[in-house]
Amino acid sequence: MTVDAALEKSPPSPAAPPLLSLRGVEKSFGAVHVLRGVDLDVRPGQVTALVGDNGAGKSTLIKGIAGIHAFDAGEYTFDGKAVSVTGPRDANALGIEVVYQDLALCDNLDVVDNMFLGRELRKGVMLDDSTMEERARETLDGLSVRTLQSVRTPVAALSGGQRQTVAIARAVLWNSRVVILDEPTAALGVAQTEQVLLLVRRLADKGLGVVLISHNLNDVFQVADDIAVLYLGQMVAQVRTDQVKHGEVVELITLGRSGDIGLPPTAVGVA
Repeated sequence: MTVDAALEKSPPSPAAPPLLSLRGVEKSFGAVHVLRGVDLDVRPGQVTALVGDNGAGKSTLIKGIAGIHAFDAGEYTFDGKAVSVTGPRDANALGIEVVYQDLALCDNLDVVDNMFLGRELRKGVMLDDSTMEERARETLDGLSVRTLQSVRTPVAALSGGQRQTVAIARAVLWNSRVVILDEPTAALGVAQTEQVLLLVRRLADKGLGVVLISHNLNDVFQVADDIAVLYLGQMVAQVRTDQVKHGEVVELITLGRSGDIGLPPTAVGVA
């Protein structure tokens, strides 16, 4: 199978209800109003790209979803039910996992130990190494990962793409339903970027809701089913990828409006 065929997106399924839905989300830090009335839908089996310029509010939004920063106002719905997420444990209990840009991997530990770090399985007072190794292999095999020769390889010996793979596999190990990926292809070469994008697509094909934060619009158009654009703390559009052009997304990111999409003309200084 070619890379282009493997990255082929799922057909549009507008009838599928959102797995994660935000409505009217607000967040301020002191006098700074970071998020203003943000709406977002994440559907199962699809990749939603979250894009925006630096300072648009992307990090604050995902940290709110993950429970690191509680939203000040708005509705947070998961699987059709209103939920209260006041900390990371609440988000994890729902099946929400975040892979941050720094990956939070320990170079001195191997792949298995990193995947179970802080959630080690035990058999009595001893670590259940055999079960952890088996589950690590099963998870990587289930994602069709072929670039890791051994799950006992130290992370320090892995390439950037392999490290990203381990971090993503760790996120889906715990029966995740929504996985948020923060700039997963940043600083990767062409071949490693393709490997990671294939893995992102596989997550969606397995029925997970995937949120991809990226500044690379080529990656976004290659793998995302829809694109959500933040502009100065406002969600100015969430549109199907096949219904918008590259240049329109750039305008939404930089101006908050493109043609008939985005903020009202008066809000962006258009007469």
